[in-house]
Amino acid sequence: MAGWCHRHHFFVQGESAVNKALRMTWLAAAAFAVAVPAWAEQNADARFKQIYEQEWAWRNGQPGAGGSSEAQLNGSRLNNVDPASQQQRLDYWQKVMASLDGIDPTQLSPEDQVNYAVYRAQIRNLLAAQQFKDWQMPFNSDSAFWSELGYLLEGGRLHTAQDYQHYIDRLGQVPSYFQQQIDNMRAGLARGFSVPREVLNGRDVSIASVAELKDPTQSTFYKPFLKMPASIPAADADKLREQAKQAITGKVVPAYANLLTFFRNEYVPKARTTLAAESMPDGKAWYRQQIIEYTTLDLDPDAIHKVGLDQVAKIHAEMVKTMQETGFKGSFADFLHFLRTDPQFYAKTPDELLMRTAWVAKQVDAQLGKEFGRLPRQRFAIVPVPMDIAPYYTSGRGGAGTYLVNTYDLPSRPLFNMPALTLHESMPGHALQLSLAAEQHGQPEFRREGYISAYGEGWGLYSEYLGNEMGIYQTPYERFGYLTYQMWRACRLVVDTGIHHLGWTRQQAIDYMTQNTALSDREIANEVDRYISWPGQALSYELGYLKILELRQKAEQALGPKFDIRHFHDTVLQIGSVPLPVLEQRIDRFIAEGGPEPDFGCDCAKDKDAKAP
Repeated sequence: MAGWCHRHHFFVQGESAVNKALRMTWLAAAAFAVAVPAWAEQNADARFKQIYEQEWAWRNGQPGAGGSSEAQLNGSRLNNVDPASQQQRLDYWQKVMASLDGIDPTQLSPEDQVNYAVYRAQIRNLLAAQQFKDWQMPFNSDSAFWSELGYLLEGGRLHTAQDYQHYIDRLGQVPSYFQQQIDNMRAGLARGFSVPREVLNGRDVSIASVAELKDPTQSTFYKPFLKMPASIPAADADKLREQAKQAITGKVVPAYANLLTFFRNEYVPKARTTLAAESMPDGKAWYRQQIIEYTTLDLDPDAIHKVGLDQVAKIHAEMVKTMQETGFKGSFADFLHFLRTDPQFYAKTPDELLMRTAWVAKQVDAQLGKEFGRLPRQRFAIVPVPMDIAPYYTSGRGGAGTYLVNTYDLPSRPLFNMPALTLHESMPGHALQLSLAAEQHGQPEFRREGYISAYGEGWGLYSEYLGNEMGIYQTPYERFGYLTYQMWRACRLVVDTGIHHLGWTRQQAIDYMTQNTALSDREIANEVDRYISWPGQALSYELGYLKILELRQKAEQALGPKFDIRHFHDTVLQIGSVPLPVLEQRIDRFIAEGGPEPDFGCDCAKDKDAKAP
């Protein structure tokens, strides 16, 4: 999310169509601010609370309000994503921004000043997405509205017959929802706003897996009906199952078939042949907005590119040193080839990869009390990536309750990378950070449920760094795996800006990653396609990590013997997902107060027995 203090910068680079529209937004905002004089009698905290509570309720009650292109629920209905609905969202968020403009942040309590900075960044990014019409490009090579639909349709766990009936109703709405998305994508194609054609090869596999389905009971959409609650009478359950089969066969499968035809016959042939984000309409401003959203920093692409080059050189020197520790005789390129091809580094079966991953996770468990004073109650599961998306999915992805491990094409999943990947995606990375955030009931929902990439992914990468202190990297090869993951994220700064700002080709990006990391050819190709189709997101990891590491070093130097690593980590996690400038302000206060243990105000488990190192 973008830092609120930088909210206007990229809008003043000339009067493009988008910038003109945004200028009109602020004029409309001023008019709206005048329309709420009753708020003048409230104090700043009360006015702010009224704004975000009303907007959050609207965002979660109005179809599609949580994102410009995502499928969402409004009671028993899927959202509308048509242009008229998108305009309504734009209008609403303009009014919200106007209301925020009417509040002086300095008049807020210290807690609400943080809330204001986080919330304003959310609204600013939602508003910018509407202005740039991001909803006309509702997928990338990593994720898509059609491949994430099943979980959303379920709307959480189904408990009652009414829940199941609503689910079936939503299945029936898929054709209309997909047609709106198709119409939006056509509009994007017409103005040159699309995913590049070069990264679309094979992206129709997940569509085809549903479009060509013969047996509805084999569909993931039918999975909730395989084991229904015993509280639902058997006759009613049988009736619901039959309705679900009919909805899948008569509504869902034809909708996917229609989307598949559109994707193959229209989208791919008409998709843009350029790669750079800056080559699209208002592309320079749009890419700058992507940078602000994902890094929370208003940085010039050239400056980011230079940071990347400097980090690559630094990490390469460490990789060469680690290579020498293995006793390998040969060049760096020879060593990378050795790592990519020697069978000793690869699992023979998916279960072997999963079990090695679980072993790393248990080793981490034993060390957590030395690094953290607060641990979440929730635990995570290790689950293989579904096979319909595995060929082009990333190596692993973690959340509060699930750590997805890609077991497809085992020769591209080196075992020496698993310690770093596991630290990042499970504990003490995303599983720890997201679980603690969810358990902090004292924070507004927009903070507990929000995710700022620079913070979250920066923490994940910092968690890989902690593996050194926790003794997780036990061989030179595992340490090299850690370094190649560090290099991977540093390369992202170079590759993302290279593609979207400096005009790099896909092959240039692949070659750069191949020369500098030990990632497999499949991983590199998938990752480069992800950077091409998802501009700016890849920048958040390294920049967030560097900021957290910088703040730790700052605190260690300032506090000296009073520095407690557990208090520092708890403080970083206690504030939750915030823009990096807000995190820096919090650590400055942590230092000024002498490095105290923070108060989580949650149901988190405190490890009173573990001793700080």
